[in-house]
Amino acid sequence: MGDFNAKVGDERVNVVVGPSGIGTVNERGSRLIEWCQVNDFTITNTWYQNLPRRQWTLKSPGNSSRNKIDNILIQKRFRNAVKTSKSLPGADCDSHHIPVMYNFR
Repeated sequence: MGDFNAKVGDERVNVVVGPSGIGTVNERGSRLIEWCQVNDFTITNTWYQNLPRRQWTLKSPGNSSRNKIDNILIQKRFRNAVKTSKSLPGADCDSHHIPVMYNFR
Protein backbone atom coordinates (compact mmCIF):
# COMPACT_ATOMS: atom_id res chain seq x y z
CA MET A 1 0.00 0.00 0.00
CA GLY A 2 1.42 3.37 -0.77
CA ASP A 3 1.74 6.65 -2.59
CA PHE A 4 3.25 5.36 -5.81
CA ASN A 5 2.32 8.45 -7.85
CA ALA A 6 1.53 5.92 -10.59
CA LYS A 7 -1.36 6.31 -12.99
CA VAL A 8 -2.14 2.80 -14.18
CA GLY A 9 -4.94 3.87 -16.52
CA ASP A 10 -8.27 2.34 -17.36
CA GLU A 11 -7.17 -0.41 -19.74
CA ARG A 12 -7.26 -3.93 -18.36
CA VAL A 13 -3.86 -5.65 -18.10
CA ASN A 14 -4.21 -9.40 -17.39
CA VAL A 15 -5.18 -9.70 -13.71
CA VAL A 16 -2.96 -6.77 -12.68
CA VAL A 17 -5.08 -3.76 -13.67
CA GLY A 18 -8.86 -3.90 -13.72
CA PRO A 19 -11.36 -1.99 -15.85
CA SER A 20 -12.10 0.72 -13.25
CA GLY A 21 -8.94 2.78 -13.44
CA ILE A 22 -8.86 6.46 -14.38
CA GLY A 23 -7.04 8.22 -17.22
CA THR A 24 -3.96 7.07 -19.09
CA VAL A 25 -0.83 5.29 -17.94
CA ASN A 26 2.19 7.39 -16.98
CA GLU A 27 5.85 6.25 -16.73
CA ARG A 28 5.57 5.31 -13.06
CA GLY A 29 2.35 3.46 -13.84
CA SER A 30 4.10 1.40 -16.51
CA ARG A 31 6.86 0.49 -14.06
CA LEU A 32 4.33 -0.43 -11.36
CA ILE A 33 2.38 -2.64 -13.78
CA GLU A 34 5.60 -4.33 -14.88
CA TRP A 35 6.66 -4.90 -11.26
CA CYS A 36 3.22 -6.37 -10.44
CA GLN A 37 3.44 -8.75 -13.41
CA VAL A 38 6.90 -9.98 -12.40
CA ASN A 39 5.98 -10.40 -8.71
CA ASP A 40 2.39 -11.72 -9.15
CA PHE A 41 0.55 -8.77 -7.62
CA THR A 42 -2.72 -7.09 -8.58
CA ILE A 43 -3.84 -3.48 -8.02
CA THR A 44 -7.03 -3.79 -5.98
CA ASN A 45 -8.56 -0.35 -6.42
CA THR A 46 -8.79 -0.76 -10.21
CA TRP A 47 -11.19 -3.72 -9.96
CA TYR A 48 -14.18 -2.14 -8.22
CA GLN A 49 -16.72 0.12 -9.92
CA ASN A 50 -17.37 3.10 -7.64
CA LEU A 51 -18.74 6.59 -7.98
CA PRO A 52 -16.11 8.94 -9.46
CA ARG A 53 -15.54 10.68 -6.11
CA ARG A 54 -14.80 7.26 -4.56
CA GLN A 55 -12.09 6.56 -7.16
CA TRP A 56 -9.93 9.70 -6.99
CA THR A 57 -6.99 9.58 -4.60
CA LEU A 58 -5.50 13.02 -5.32
CA LYS A 59 -7.10 16.44 -5.72
CA SER A 60 -4.79 19.11 -7.04
CA PRO A 61 -4.81 22.47 -5.24
CA GLY A 62 -7.80 24.47 -6.43
CA ASN A 63 -9.71 21.31 -7.38
CA SER A 64 -8.64 21.69 -11.03
CA SER A 65 -7.81 18.01 -11.58
CA ARG A 66 -8.29 14.66 -9.89
CA ASN A 67 -6.25 11.49 -10.34
CA LYS A 68 -5.94 7.96 -9.06
CA ILE A 69 -2.26 7.66 -8.09
CA ASP A 70 -2.38 5.90 -4.69
CA ASN A 71 -2.84 2.16 -4.90
CA ILE A 72 -3.23 -0.93 -2.76
CA LEU A 73 -1.44 -4.00 -4.09
CA ILE A 74 -2.13 -7.59 -3.09
CA GLN A 75 -0.69 -10.90 -4.23
CA LYS A 76 -2.80 -12.42 -7.00
CA ARG A 77 -3.51 -15.56 -5.02
CA PHE A 78 -5.31 -13.46 -2.36
CA ARG A 79 -7.29 -11.22 -4.74
CA ASN A 80 -10.55 -13.10 -4.12
CA ALA A 81 -10.31 -12.17 -0.43
CA VAL A 82 -10.80 -8.47 -1.26
CA LYS A 83 -14.48 -7.49 -1.12
CA THR A 84 -14.35 -3.73 -1.84
CA SER A 85 -11.81 -1.01 -2.46
CA LYS A 86 -12.52 2.73 -2.52
CA SER A 87 -11.25 6.14 -1.52
CA LEU A 88 -12.66 8.13 1.39
CA PRO A 89 -13.02 11.73 0.17
CA GLY A 90 -14.55 13.04 3.41
CA ALA A 91 -11.66 11.97 5.64
CA ASP A 92 -10.02 14.82 7.56
CA CYS A 93 -6.33 14.01 7.10
CA ASP A 94 -4.88 17.46 6.29
CA SER A 95 -3.52 16.39 2.91
CA HIS A 96 -4.40 16.75 -0.77
CA HIS A 97 -4.19 12.94 -0.96
CA ILE A 98 -7.39 11.02 -0.26
CA PRO A 99 -7.06 7.82 1.84
CA VAL A 100 -7.78 4.50 0.17
CA MET A 101 -9.32 1.56 2.02
CA TYR A 102 -10.38 -1.94 1.22
CA ASN A 103 -12.39 -4.62 2.98
CA PHE A 104 -11.30 -8.22 2.87
CA ARG A 105 -12.35 -11.59 4.25
